Amino acid sequence: MPMLRGSSIGAFFGALPGTGGVVATFISYAAEKKLSRQPEEFGKGAIEGVAAPEAANNAAVQAAFIPTLSLGIPGDPVMAIMLGVMMVHGILPGPSVITDSPDLFWGLIVSFIIGNIFLLILNLPLIGLWVRILSIPYNLLFPVIVAFVCIGIYSVNYQVMDLFVLLGFGFLGWGMKALNFEVAPLLLGFVLGPMMEENFRRALVVANGEVSTFITRPISGVIMVITFMIIGWFIYQGTRQSLTGRSQKV
Repeated sequence: MPMLRGSSIGAFFGALPGTGGVVATFISYAAEKKLSRQPEEFGKGAIEGVAAPEAANNAAVQAAFIPTLSLGIPGDPVMAIMLGVMMVHGILPGPSVITDSPDLFWGLIVSFIIGNIFLLILNLPLIGLWVRILSIPYNLLFPVIVAFVCIGIYSVNYQVMDLFVLLGFGFLGWGMKALNFEVAPLLLGFVLGPMMEENFRRALVVANGEVSTFITRPISGVIMVITFMIIGWFIYQGTRQSLTGRSQKV
């Protein structure tokens, strides 16, 4: 069931332009944690927390071809590169791509099947190797990870200040983890934040700077109402659980 739910979530969000596998993965993880009878096991090796996000990621990657081929709208950065390559070769994605370029379309479908078969052939015999990697002591693995992170950050602008920024966010992350903040919403915000800002500016340009257009337009107005209702529901649920926990302690 986690694999089926993850595949469904991945197929849905993968078909939405601009989301991609990252969003589908974390939403699938959050959904499984909500549905689980033992949510405290998530983050400690719960198989549902592995199977569902992986299924969502695989489904989202392939579903990202739907808006790319049918509408010419890339589902993620990889699809944007592929869209550019197809246009260079004279292939214009759109509703008629199946009839105009059947060899391309059915070739992609067959490649999906072949790719999944090869994944099984490669992954199943190598499971022992991946498990052995996890047996590396954490006190040896952690310094290596930190070293590579510092090298990667420094190589972007070659500025020492970037390392201090990294250190500051490291302490911020440590504090948020100590306060039991959820990781998935933070990462989702990190991924979706730039997209939201870009499209917010684009919408304001189209509306000549009128912020009220987000409420007066029917589609955006309905989405805004639903969004605020969901936020209000989560605030209500969190406050209720907090008050219930305090009353039980008393």
